[in-house]
Amino acid sequence: MKHLLNFNLGMAVLSFFVHLAAPVALAGEFPDPVQLLHSMDANLQFDTRTSITTMQVVDSRHTREYRMLTHARGLDEAAVEYLSPEREKGTKMLKLGDNLWLYLPRSERVQKISGHMLRQGMMGSDISYEDLMQGTDFEDMYEATVKAEDLLDGRPCWKLEAIARDDTVSYPRRVLWIDEEWLIPSRQELYALSGMLLKVWTMTEVREIAGRQVPMLMEIEDKLKQGSRTVLRIEDLQFGVDLEDEVFSQRWLERR
Repeated sequence: MKHLLNFNLGMAVLSFFVHLAAPVALAGEFPDPVQLLHSMDANLQFDTRTSITTMQVVDSRHTREYRMLTHARGLDEAAVEYLSPEREKGTKMLKLGDNLWLYLPRSERVQKISGHMLRQGMMGSDISYEDLMQGTDFEDMYEATVKAEDLLDGRPCWKLEAIARDDTVSYPRRVLWIDEEWLIPSRQELYALSGMLLKVWTMTEVREIAGRQVPMLMEIEDKLKQGSRTVLRIEDLQFGVDLEDEVFSQRWLERR
């Protein structure tokens, strides 16, 4: 599936984060995990998208809030521009395939994000640049098993355990709760190879937009940093918009 809506910012961002999901084929007591993930992907896929998202970054010392305009085309192209606060206005990010660039207007400089920098949090948030770079469908990266039928906030979910197929995946193990009706991963627990819990992602405030169920609120907790969390709220979201090719070019980064 080429166009997974990776709520990259996760729906990037909630992205960087209009097909109805096919019915999930049952295999005995539980759904077939491959079909379940396929249906989840289908519910989250898109061709083009434009959104305005607020990102609140909370830590033990203070709270910061950012507002972003995001354009995305498929899974491999995303352009993000910060609208506020004033000191960050005009900062831009561009994702093209496996490449990520950052433009800082104060220094008028374009910087490629690579190597150890990918592990840093975007604007000090709990979302790393590496999280934004995921560019492969979930079912290609993980071998999944349905473990149970569970309730999450009173809604029936399928609980899955997903083990990475190779060591290039950022999170070797995930536990997901996929809403049986909405077919979204309402909760994800992300683990290191050692078994340590690294992050918890939740998706709530689901609305129907263009025939699909879309979570408008996401929260990410970094379990390695006490009191740290990042909240993403989608203010406006449009699918199937016409986007100029120049938006997904390095020339766009320095355009004012």
